Amino acid sequence: MYAVVETGGKQYLAAPDEFVEVERLPEEVGEQVALDQVLMIVDDGEITVGRPTVPGAQVLATVMLQRRRRKVIFFHYVPKKRQRTKRGHRQYYTRLRIDEIQVGGEEE
Repeated sequence: MYAVVETGGKQYLAAPDEFVEVERLPEEVGEQVALDQVLMIVDDGEITVGRPTVPGAQVLATVMLQRRRRKVIFFHYVPKKRQRTKRGHRQYYTRLRIDEIQVGGEEE
């Protein structure tokens, strides 16, 4: 069983007892999160697609880690103009452990 979940403007494949790294969430480490933007659920070959979401479905996950990714360095150079810009960026992320996928009520 697995589900496609949307959070932070991105879509992730979520299966029970697996880890997913998503855009930063405001919860603390150890708290449980309910992701209710479930776009699709696959359970033993039975596919449920939402329009746009599956009604009543949610994915329960536990926050395992709050960190920043490795630094990404980008360099801008304009030849013959003495322009050079070097910058770096570290994106925040949250690692979730998927606990359970709950399927909601009847489909419309």
